Amino acid sequence: MPRALLSVSDKTGLVDFARSLANRGFDLVSTGGTARTLQQAGLDVIGVSDVTGFPEMMDGRVKTLHPLVHGGILARRGRPDDLAAAAEHRITLIDLVVVNLYPFVQAASNPDTPFEALIEEIDIGGPSLVRAAAKNFEDVLVVVSPSDYPAVLGELARSGGPSREFRFGLARKAFAHTGRYDTAIASTLEAITVGPDGFTRGAPPQLPAAWPIDLRKVRDLRYGENPHQPAALYQGFGVHPGFAVLQGKELSYTNLLDLDAAVRIAIEFRGPAAVVVKHTNPCGAATATGAADAYVRARDADAAAAFGGIVGLNRPIDADTARAIVSTFIEAVAAPSVEEDARAILATKANMRVVVPMVAPWDTRGRPGEDVEIRSIIGGVLVQSRDEVREGHAPWPGAEGLKVVTRRPPTGDEWQALRFAWRICAHVKSNAVLFAAADRTLAIGAGQVSRVDAVQVARMKAERLGAKALEGSVAASDAFFPFRDGLDAVAAAGATAVVQPGGSVRDQEVIAAADEHGLAMVFTGRRHFRH
Repeated sequence: MPRALLSVSDKTGLVDFARSLANRGFDLVSTGGTARTLQQAGLDVIGVSDVTGFPEMMDGRVKTLHPLVHGGILARRGRPDDLAAAAEHRITLIDLVVVNLYPFVQAASNPDTPFEALIEEIDIGGPSLVRAAAKNFEDVLVVVSPSDYPAVLGELARSGGPSREFRFGLARKAFAHTGRYDTAIASTLEAITVGPDGFTRGAPPQLPAAWPIDLRKVRDLRYGENPHQPAALYQGFGVHPGFAVLQGKELSYTNLLDLDAAVRIAIEFRGPAAVVVKHTNPCGAATATGAADAYVRARDADAAAAFGGIVGLNRPIDADTARAIVSTFIEAVAAPSVEEDARAILATKANMRVVVPMVAPWDTRGRPGEDVEIRSIIGGVLVQSRDEVREGHAPWPGAEGLKVVTRRPPTGDEWQALRFAWRICAHVKSNAVLFAAADRTLAIGAGQVSRVDAVQVARMKAERLGAKALEGSVAASDAFFPFRDGLDAVAAAGATAVVQPGGSVRDQEVIAAADEHGLAMVFTGRRHFRH
């Protein structure tokens, strides 16, 4: 008779699956709580102790680690010497292994789980069974997920039994299962500290000495940045990535990058805010009393660049906002939700993607891995903590770290505009200089090789709004001005106040230039480069 070994912590669908196996002539071998569950359901079960001749011992730590178990799994049916060894040592072959592991991840996710209890959730026998069965997949089916029970029963009913492809597919899932399990253990133990009073659990280090990362493919993308580059979206850190598409074409690689950039800017603000992004750079951003007005202000900040842009909103899309959006050619728009009466309006632009983040971005803050950025380089990987404009969270001038360095301090309106400009500037590719009013960007010079060039690009863009578009504006620079020429260019553009991090050896020269021009200037003490 065929034999199945069942030992699971997740007992979803277990009894029905085991009963179906028994009806197909399988002997059921089981352990501990799994065996009790099956017996209570009226099924005949052979205990592992009856197979090995040894009792389960040491609080269940030792039960399946025995040649009479692993020999039955690892024996190759096509090898006469393996079968002879099994017969000589009275090893009964095992044809199906159904195992999922101790709930270590659930225990680790609870900060109140004591270290000693956490250690006891590290499965030893289970991974060994899974790996043995997966290694011998040609002869043994290995099942690690209840979701595969129906497919296994279907394959067992096939003429000729389960296909080789199916067996190998289960083996790949099994090795991925144990790999993720070991990754979770290694990551969790990184947060354990050893002291005179024993072991203490803490928050995982932001940048640990070793960092196993578990990434699972969500789907293939049409292509990457260019059509000749294959690309895919992966899930990491236990948070589902990307966006739910409510309408429009499939999201591309660049769509996802731009949507991510747009959402990160929109959630900088608590009041209604909107941003239009092109190539991960904002071309316009604004706040207002409602989403529709915020969008129009953001779009009109650089209407030419907004054509074909990506929109991010921090408020649901209502009918007024939808009408404003469809009046422009927009590639995609992301918002927390879409109101019912807005959907029909958006649907008039059938190709426009309308998406909702799969997980609210503000809910991911503080999750392991979500406060870091990972980028590959030739032969390695760079990891850094994610930039956050903390000094922009509180109203200005009351935020910590701000320093007025000029003779003239900013006016109340200038303070409000400087804070707005600073929060957007941090999301612009460096070198960046941004001009703004209190509630909207006016011109953005992004990704230039010098600050003077960044100012000139911004001025060129502002000319579309009128010759005096930047008069009375404020300016933000993501890093310090290394020479006074950048500050002179800002003053010539018409700005009356400037915010920058400071820190140049020529700060005094730049401050003197600001005083000459009658500008107010504020140092934040924090740089916000974005490469």
